[in-house]
Amino acid sequence: MISLRGLLMGNLDRPWMLWSLFAVNLLGSIYGFYWYKEQLAATASWLNLFVPDSPTASSAFTLVLLLYALRRRSPLIEAFAAVTLFKYGVWAVAVILLGGMAAPVPFPDSLRWTDWMLMASHTGMAVEAILYSRFFTYQQRHLMLVGAWTLLNDGMDYLLDIHPWLPASISHLDGVIGLFTLGLSLVSLLLFALLGLSPRKERKWEYRPIGI
Repeated sequence: MISLRGLLMGNLDRPWMLWSLFAVNLLGSIYGFYWYKEQLAATASWLNLFVPDSPTASSAFTLVLLLYALRRRSPLIEAFAAVTLFKYGVWAVAVILLGGMAAPVPFPDSLRWTDWMLMASHTGMAVEAILYSRFFTYQQRHLMLVGAWTLLNDGMDYLLDIHPWLPASISHLDGVIGLFTLGLSLVSLLLFALLGLSPRKERKWEYRPIGI
């Protein structure tokens, strides 16, 4: 009997799955940029590139899915999507939970439906990054470029105070959150060095590469 896990893994790169996840991630990315509209408007335009962290990550993964559906691949975009999708997926869930636990009301009352929706969607982001890492074809140089960008983004977020707005209950902990974010960046880079650089028969080497 085929297990549920085996059924899932066997369908990850099927066209119907790629196009379905493409649609879901595309809609989620559009909503994510809309979610940041007020912070983008309140931030100097030259810094806006560093503001919408999660939708930028999900947009990169959306592009990875599109390329796979067209039998193409971009190792650099794969590396960017893997690291940032996992990092910001975990980050958002952790921050929302911490904000709820620090709120002056009972935990179940501290979270709105949008918080649960965000936790579900960001958990999905992190899971997608891990599941699809079996197909990625990036190399060490791609991870190094993504690492440089990721650490630059962390510096911009917490030195210039343009990180995603925190729940009011933990807004005074931005320094601690900054250290957590930096640590999460390093963990994400290490994780996807382990997952993405090891030999696997599933990697999409046969797809035509675009870019570097």
